[in-house]
Amino acid sequence: MLNFFRKNKQEDGEENKKGNESAVDASELFEEVDEDASGEEVETPLSLHPDWKLDEEETYVYRFINNENPPLKPNQISLAGYELKKISKDVAVGAFVRHSLPKPISFQSTTIVLMKEDGQKLARKEFDLSEAGELPPTSSRPHPFIFKKKDLLVPVEEIPQDGWRLAFELKKKKTEHSLDLDESWEKSMAEEDISKLEKFVGRLKSPKTGEVNFMSVKAHQTDNEDLHITMLIRNGSEKNIELQQVPLQVEDASGEIVAQGGFNLENFEVKANTSKPWTFIFPSSMLKKSEVDLSTFKAYPIQK
Repeated sequence: MLNFFRKNKQEDGEENKKGNESAVDASELFEEVDEDASGEEVETPLSLHPDWKLDEEETYVYRFINNENPPLKPNQISLAGYELKKISKDVAVGAFVRHSLPKPISFQSTTIVLMKEDGQKLARKEFDLSEAGELPPTSSRPHPFIFKKKDLLVPVEEIPQDGWRLAFELKKKKTEHSLDLDESWEKSMAEEDISKLEKFVGRLKSPKTGEVNFMSVKAHQTDNEDLHITMLIRNGSEKNIELQQVPLQVEDASGEIVAQGGFNLENFEVKANTSKPWTFIFPSSMLKKSEVDLSTFKAYPIQK
């Protein structure tokens, strides 16, 4: 590994400026963390990559700069920037990769962003951080991050010499699937019944990411023989969806189609990663059989 950063002045005479630090919980990047960690802060002594060949003075400078970094909290991983240099149309950044885990860690491909203090992203790139090697327990290792022109999100002239930081771009975790009750249902249902429905939805396997499906829940006929079909409309996407029309078909225990029709919905929204129950009513005049066996049944949208 090459050491791109020497702690002196840039070729153009501008002094390199130190960036800010950004830390994340180790669980955001690694599955195994130290669950027994105490609340005590953790020092992260300098660890140089074995391929770096530095003289005594250079090692002293890195150790001195690293000692300025504050202790980490337990189970943290941090990027502490110490140098930014513009090389033609590229931007080279030096940062200490730090962690407070009591065991060695190794990274894989990881997306890193360069940003301003206010959060504006300046550059973004996926780095193969396995090149940083295995970091000893509770250690801090300097590593270069080179952003090419194609990785920059703003012109290189707009990259500030100070007031910047590097950060891990974390993958958004899928929100836990939950119950979405219409206001009319909330007002009419008992708290106990709502709780049961919440537990029922919680036990179900979540829809695939981006999938919207319908699940039959309950079917019964009223005294006037209208057919009531309760469905769960399950939204597995990260966005709210709005339904305007639902064409439904119902089969009874015999496997015969007993009801078929389209339902117009007004202002019917299903929030992201939720299941919303709704009852669709088929008037008796729409039924295709006089006697309907609902010991088992299937209800599903009609595919056009």
